[in-house]
Amino acid sequence: MGQTAENVASLRGVSRQRQDEWAVLSQQRTEAAIARGFYATDITPVELPDGTEVTHDDGPRPGCTYEKLSQLNPVFRSAGTVTAANCCPLNDGAASVVVMEEQRAQDLGVTPVARILSTAVSGLDPEIMGLGPVEATRKALAYARLTVQDLDLYEINEAFAAQVLPSMDDLGLDPDRLNVNGGGIALGHPFGATGARICTTLLHNLQERDATLGLETMCVGGGQGMAMIVERLS
Repeated sequence: MGQTAENVASLRGVSRQRQDEWAVLSQQRTEAAIARGFYATDITPVELPDGTEVTHDDGPRPGCTYEKLSQLNPVFRSAGTVTAANCCPLNDGAASVVVMEEQRAQDLGVTPVARILSTAVSGLDPEIMGLGPVEATRKALAYARLTVQDLDLYEINEAFAAQVLPSMDDLGLDPDRLNVNGGGIALGHPFGATGARICTTLLHNLQERDATLGLETMCVGGGQGMAMIVERLS
């Protein structure tokens, strides 16, 4: 997957500096969110056998600076731009969300946090799979009869800064509304859990900002993109 990120960076002219700057921003946003207790609503504490309670992810790197990141060597190609710091760490993790039909929620007396307006999957050349969010998002917007301008916030999984940035550019996303409390570069990317993690983070972002419409999207190894648009209800 690292090679595909290099492919995207080369194809779209995403510089090392721009990737590192985004990585620092992700770390800083995450650090600030943790400090004010934002992720406490996302995390279910785990108690270790010795009684230690784990309440924070261990992926974020406090004090991350551009100067530090710029000193790292590329890891996939000798003349490349992708480093261990401007891509996500591979983490273990679990996440869950409860999804049900509207009528079932009414029968149970449950107040939904949000409703799903649309979902979409796209396919593309596996060699540039990092651009998968672009077409998937366009399809999801069309299904929901919305435009990018209608969206309040968005989450793109930060597998690599090299793919987040051109996806953002192609879709015309506002960087100030993208991954506003950090992303996978800081938090990590537990493959089986990331989709649900992004969903819960997006919903809590919407709640924190009293916003309504949100997008979550991610690239998929093998040449896919996936996207979902949600409307916050409570």
